[in-house]
Amino acid sequence: MKKKAKLQRWGIGEYIWFIILVILAILIIYPMFWIIMSSFKDYNGIFKDVWGLPKEWLFENYKLAWEKGISNYFVNSLIVSVGTIIGVVLISTFAAFGICQMKSRFASLCFLLIMGGLLLSPQVCLLPLYILLKNLGLKDTYFALILPYIAFRLPVSVMLIRSFFISIPKELEESAIIDGATFFQIYKKIYLPLSKPIISTVIIMTAYYSWNEFIFATMFIDSSEKQTIPVGLMVFSDGLMTNWGVVMAGMVIACLPIAILFIFMQKSFIRGMTAGSVKG
Repeated sequence: MKKKAKLQRWGIGEYIWFIILVILAILIIYPMFWIIMSSFKDYNGIFKDVWGLPKEWLFENYKLAWEKGISNYFVNSLIVSVGTIIGVVLISTFAAFGICQMKSRFASLCFLLIMGGLLLSPQVCLLPLYILLKNLGLKDTYFALILPYIAFRLPVSVMLIRSFFISIPKELEESAIIDGATFFQIYKKIYLPLSKPIISTVIIMTAYYSWNEFIFATMFIDSSEKQTIPVGLMVFSDGLMTNWGVVMAGMVIACLPIAILFIFMQKSFIRGMTAGSVKG
């Protein structure tokens, strides 16, 4: 009887949901699997044996893709993404901490103004940003991408971190103040260490955005030496129209950093998305 009580039988609803989840998993995973398998094939292998595994695993496709320009686009995207992540994490944590510390209408007004950034569309701001960056002499530099990326990622980052900061017990802060800690020490020694899950969430979301953003990267960067992965892949595929195995290898290389980042930080990402959701 105890064993039967522990074993929960699935009803029709559970089976339906399970089938739906399996179908969704196949639809999401299979295209990536096909790209990875195709990256090891030659032209004939891709078009004559579309669904089969590679008869000969052409690892040199990856070497050729790296030498043909993916390495340059990869490094540029890495510089832009790291710069954006550092800027977003520093500014959003400082802003969220300041808003939480100020118990006034001014703090609420600041938060509302920051949240107003969610209403701005990148397409609407494209022309003003282009003129501004050109007048400042920042066009065709890494900062032409880093600064707009930071600006557009700040509202949602501040919202998430503020929500998490509110959930931190005030007793910890009060004890630190009694011990003579300054506000910066409270921020550094209490809030930041406890906020690793939400900071991980912000890092993943920011990295995904900056690594894959296309519109700003197309408009604000002219030289091929500073092009990032999304724009570079377009140029790369145009230059290798007949060698699709190398193109697929370039796509796999482009996807790897974000995939690896999420794999290593997925637990913190989930904790960060769920923590602080009750308060704030």
